[in-house]
Amino acid sequence: MAETTKSKVIIRNLQSEDIPQVVELQKASFPLMAAEGVYWKPDHLKAHLDVFPEGQFVAAYKDKIIGSCSSLIIKLDSEYKEHTWKEACGGSLFKNHNPKGDSLYGADVSAHPDFRRLGVATKLYDSRKELAIKLGLRRIISGGRLINYGENAKKMTPLEYVQKVKRHEIKEPVLSFQLRNGFKFIKILPDYMKDPRSLNYATFIEWKNPHFVE
Repeated sequence: MAETTKSKVIIRNLQSEDIPQVVELQKASFPLMAAEGVYWKPDHLKAHLDVFPEGQFVAAYKDKIIGSCSSLIIKLDSEYKEHTWKEACGGSLFKNHNPKGDSLYGADVSAHPDFRRLGVATKLYDSRKELAIKLGLRRIISGGRLINYGENAKKMTPLEYVQKVKRHEIKEPVLSFQLRNGFKFIKILPDYMKDPRSLNYATFIEWKNPHFVE
């Protein structure tokens, strides 16, 4: 049944009529952050469509939006510059979107908790990879929340935590998923975004476009 359902999950670009569902998806996907008001509002999503419609995707199952991801194109001052989420994106309105940049920046991925065994996030990541290849971008980069670090912070540093995740000694759903999907861990990003579960730490991750031509 799950396999049949998987095949019925469709990835497509976000449309304006999807926005109310994506707002509710955000609240369901990130309840702790949503409780503090940290989630996409309708005006944010409208701005994303205005600046870069090709970079906004949703996962639809029947008539329900069960996943989404938001992206923009940027160029860092230096290849692996330490940054916060706000510095990279230019805030929630994606003011830093630069069509002449070289990197697709993954600002957000959400999957509804009731539909997380359907490969929704993988399908969304694959759509980003296809877009990066289509646009001739050099890479995809992002800051990935270390969502279980807070439970381990008294025992180890964020870097030690990441190393244990890479050795499969600690279960970390976000980073483990990203590594399985071909992303490389670059460095720790402190104070990346307000997130009590990660104590605001994130990982700088990178996927290089194998088809990129200088």
